[in-house]
Amino acid sequence: MSDALVLIDAGGSNIGSVQAAFARLGVAAPLTTDPDRIRNAAHVVLPGVGAAAIAMQRLRETSLDQLLPQLNQPVLGICVGMQVLYEGSDEGSTEGLGVFPGRLARIVPAPGVRVPHMGWNRLQVQGTSPLMAGLDDTAFAYFVHSYAAPVGAHTVAAFEHGARYSAVVSRANFHGAQFHPERSAATGARLLANFLAL
Repeated sequence: MSDALVLIDAGGSNIGSVQAAFARLGVAAPLTTDPDRIRNAAHVVLPGVGAAAIAMQRLRETSLDQLLPQLNQPVLGICVGMQVLYEGSDEGSTEGLGVFPGRLARIVPAPGVRVPHMGWNRLQVQGTSPLMAGLDDTAFAYFVHSYAAPVGAHTVAAFEHGARYSAVVSRANFHGAQFHPERSAATGARLLANFLAL
Protein backbone atom coordinates (compact mmCIF):
# COMPACT_ATOMS: atom_id res chain seq x y z
CA MET A 1 0.00 0.00 0.00
CA SER A 2 1.43 3.42 -0.95
CA ASP A 3 1.69 6.37 1.42
CA ALA A 4 -0.66 9.34 1.19
CA LEU A 5 2.34 11.54 1.95
CA VAL A 6 6.08 11.17 2.55
CA LEU A 7 8.73 13.62 3.69
CA ILE A 8 12.11 13.35 1.99
CA ASP A 9 14.96 13.20 4.48
CA ALA A 10 17.34 15.91 3.26
CA GLY A 11 18.70 16.58 6.73
CA GLY A 12 16.49 19.56 7.59
CA SER A 13 15.96 20.40 11.26
CA ASN A 14 12.29 21.32 10.74
CA ILE A 15 11.17 17.74 10.05
CA GLY A 16 9.48 17.22 13.42
CA SER A 17 7.46 20.42 13.18
CA VAL A 18 6.43 19.62 9.59
CA GLN A 19 5.27 16.17 10.68
CA ALA A 20 3.30 17.77 13.54
CA ALA A 21 1.66 20.24 11.12
CA PHE A 22 0.44 17.39 8.91
CA ALA A 23 -0.64 15.41 11.99
CA ARG A 24 -2.90 18.33 12.93
CA LEU A 25 -4.50 17.84 9.49
CA GLY A 26 -4.95 14.13 10.23
CA VAL A 27 -2.23 12.93 7.85
CA ALA A 28 0.82 10.83 8.74
CA ALA A 29 4.07 12.16 7.24
CA PRO A 30 6.75 9.45 7.45
CA LEU A 31 10.36 10.36 6.71
CA THR A 32 12.16 8.40 3.99
CA THR A 33 14.94 8.27 1.42
CA ASP A 34 13.55 5.07 -0.18
CA PRO A 35 13.13 5.80 -3.92
CA ASP A 36 10.29 3.30 -4.37
CA ARG A 37 8.37 4.68 -1.41
CA ILE A 38 8.84 8.23 -2.70
CA ARG A 39 7.86 7.27 -6.25
CA ASN A 40 4.66 5.58 -5.06
CA ALA A 41 3.50 8.20 -2.54
CA ALA A 42 0.46 10.30 -3.42
CA HIS A 43 2.17 13.51 -2.22
CA VAL A 44 5.85 14.31 -1.57
CA VAL A 45 7.26 17.06 0.65
CA LEU A 46 10.89 18.21 0.66
CA PRO A 47 11.40 20.14 3.92
CA GLY A 48 14.60 22.00 4.68
CA VAL A 49 16.35 24.35 7.05
CA GLY A 50 19.91 25.61 6.71
CA ALA A 51 22.07 25.72 3.61
CA ALA A 52 21.10 24.73 0.07
CA ALA A 53 24.55 23.19 -0.48
CA ILE A 54 24.09 20.78 2.43
CA ALA A 55 20.60 19.80 1.27
CA MET A 56 21.85 19.16 -2.28
CA GLN A 57 24.77 17.10 -0.97
CA ARG A 58 22.33 14.94 0.99
CA LEU A 59 20.11 14.49 -2.09
CA ARG A 60 23.11 13.53 -4.24
CA GLU A 61 24.36 11.03 -1.65
CA THR A 62 20.98 9.26 -1.77
CA SER A 63 20.62 9.71 -5.58
CA LEU A 64 17.36 11.53 -4.96
CA ASP A 65 18.67 14.45 -7.03
CA GLN A 66 17.98 12.25 -10.06
CA LEU A 67 14.57 11.02 -8.89
CA LEU A 68 12.96 14.23 -7.66
CA PRO A 69 12.68 16.13 -10.98
CA GLN A 70 11.04 13.04 -12.56
CA LEU A 71 8.19 12.74 -10.05
CA ASN A 72 4.65 13.12 -11.39
CA GLN A 73 2.66 13.51 -8.17
CA PRO A 74 2.32 16.82 -6.27
CA VAL A 75 5.67 17.83 -4.74
CA LEU A 76 6.12 20.65 -2.21
CA GLY A 77 9.47 22.14 -1.26
CA ILE A 78 9.57 24.10 2.01
CA CYS A 79 12.17 26.84 2.65
CA VAL A 80 15.51 25.31 1.56
CA GLY A 81 13.43 22.52 0.02
CA MET A 82 11.94 25.16 -2.31
CA GLN A 83 15.33 26.74 -2.96
CA VAL A 84 16.94 23.52 -4.24
CA LEU A 85 14.11 23.13 -6.79
CA TYR A 86 15.68 26.08 -8.66
CA GLU A 87 18.59 25.89 -11.09
CA GLY A 88 20.93 27.15 -8.44
CA SER A 89 21.73 29.48 -5.57
CA ASP A 90 24.43 32.05 -5.02
CA GLU A 91 24.85 30.46 -1.59
CA GLY A 92 28.11 28.60 -2.15
CA SER A 93 27.44 28.60 -5.92
CA THR A 94 25.15 25.63 -5.35
CA GLU A 95 23.60 23.89 -8.36
CA GLY A 96 20.00 22.85 -7.77
CA LEU A 97 17.50 20.43 -9.29
CA GLY A 98 16.47 22.74 -12.14
CA VAL A 99 12.72 22.30 -11.79
CA PHE A 100 12.23 26.08 -11.64
CA PRO A 101 14.29 28.41 -13.83
CA GLY A 102 16.56 30.97 -12.23
CA ARG A 103 18.91 31.32 -9.28
CA LEU A 104 18.47 32.50 -5.73
CA ALA A 105 20.41 35.54 -4.58
CA ARG A 106 21.26 36.80 -1.11
CA ILE A 107 18.84 39.38 0.23
CA VAL A 108 20.59 42.76 0.25
CA PRO A 109 20.80 44.28 3.74
CA ALA A 110 19.62 47.88 4.05
CA PRO A 111 18.15 50.15 6.73
CA GLY A 112 15.06 48.30 7.95
CA VAL A 113 16.00 45.20 5.91
CA ARG A 114 17.66 42.67 8.18
CA VAL A 115 19.39 39.55 6.93
CA PRO A 116 18.51 36.86 7.66
CA HIS A 117 14.90 37.77 7.01
CA MET A 118 13.24 36.39 10.13
CA GLY A 119 9.65 36.92 11.17
CA TRP A 120 6.14 37.46 9.85
CA ASN A 121 5.52 38.98 6.44
CA ARG A 122 2.41 39.63 4.39
CA LEU A 123 1.83 37.51 1.30
CA GLN A 124 0.98 39.18 -2.01
CA VAL A 125 -1.15 36.70 -3.98
CA GLN A 126 -0.60 36.73 -7.75
CA GLY A 127 -3.09 35.22 -10.16
CA THR A 128 -5.03 32.09 -9.24
CA SER A 129 -3.60 28.84 -7.96
CA PRO A 130 -5.29 25.96 -6.14
CA LEU A 131 -2.37 26.07 -3.70
CA MET A 132 -3.45 29.56 -2.59
CA ALA A 133 -7.20 28.82 -2.36
CA GLY A 134 -8.73 30.71 0.56
CA LEU A 135 -5.65 32.88 1.02
CA ASP A 136 -5.42 36.53 0.01
CA ASP A 137 -3.34 39.64 0.66
CA THR A 138 -4.39 39.67 4.33
CA ALA A 139 -2.46 36.42 4.95
CA PHE A 140 0.78 36.55 6.92
CA ALA A 141 3.45 33.83 6.97
CA TYR A 142 6.61 33.17 8.98
CA PHE A 143 9.96 33.39 7.18
CA VAL A 144 13.54 32.48 8.16
CA HIS A 145 16.06 32.80 5.30
CA SER A 146 18.90 34.82 3.79
CA TYR A 147 18.53 33.83 0.11
CA ALA A 148 15.43 34.37 -2.00
CA ALA A 149 14.05 33.61 -5.45
CA PRO A 150 13.10 36.39 -7.86
CA VAL A 151 9.48 36.96 -8.81
CA GLY A 152 8.81 35.22 -12.12
CA ALA A 153 6.29 33.43 -14.29
CA HIS A 154 5.78 30.67 -11.69
CA THR A 155 5.27 32.97 -8.69
CA VAL A 156 1.78 32.61 -7.18
CA ALA A 157 2.54 34.68 -4.06
CA ALA A 158 5.25 37.23 -3.39
CA PHE A 159 6.53 39.13 -0.36
CA GLU A 160 8.53 42.30 0.19
CA HIS A 161 11.72 42.58 2.21
CA GLY A 162 13.67 45.42 0.67
CA ALA A 163 12.67 44.06 -2.75
CA ARG A 164 9.92 41.70 -3.97
CA TYR A 165 10.67 37.99 -3.92
CA SER A 166 8.77 34.74 -4.48
CA ALA A 167 6.95 33.40 -1.43
CA VAL A 168 5.06 30.56 -3.19
CA VAL A 169 5.79 29.10 -6.62
CA SER A 170 4.04 26.51 -8.77
CA ARG A 171 5.02 24.80 -12.01
CA ALA A 172 3.00 21.76 -13.15
CA ASN A 173 3.10 19.31 -10.21
CA PHE A 174 5.95 21.10 -8.41
CA HIS A 175 5.35 23.73 -5.75
CA GLY A 176 7.45 25.63 -3.25
CA ALA A 177 6.94 27.78 -0.15
CA GLN A 178 9.82 30.00 0.94
CA PHE A 179 8.13 30.54 4.30
CA HIS A 180 7.52 27.85 6.91
CA PRO A 181 3.91 26.63 6.70
CA GLU A 182 4.46 24.55 9.83
CA ARG A 183 5.11 27.78 11.78
CA SER A 184 2.62 30.02 9.99
CA ALA A 185 -0.55 29.27 11.98
CA ALA A 186 -3.80 29.33 9.96
CA THR A 187 -2.07 30.52 6.77
CA GLY A 188 0.34 27.60 6.83
CA ALA A 189 -2.34 25.06 7.71
CA ARG A 190 -4.45 26.25 4.78
CA LEU A 191 -1.53 26.01 2.35
CA LEU A 192 -0.73 22.44 3.49
CA ALA A 193 -4.40 21.43 3.28
CA ASN A 194 -4.57 22.90 -0.23
CA PHE A 195 -1.46 20.93 -1.19
CA LEU A 196 -3.01 17.69 0.08
CA ALA A 197 -6.10 18.42 -2.03
CA LEU A 198 -4.08 18.67 -5.25
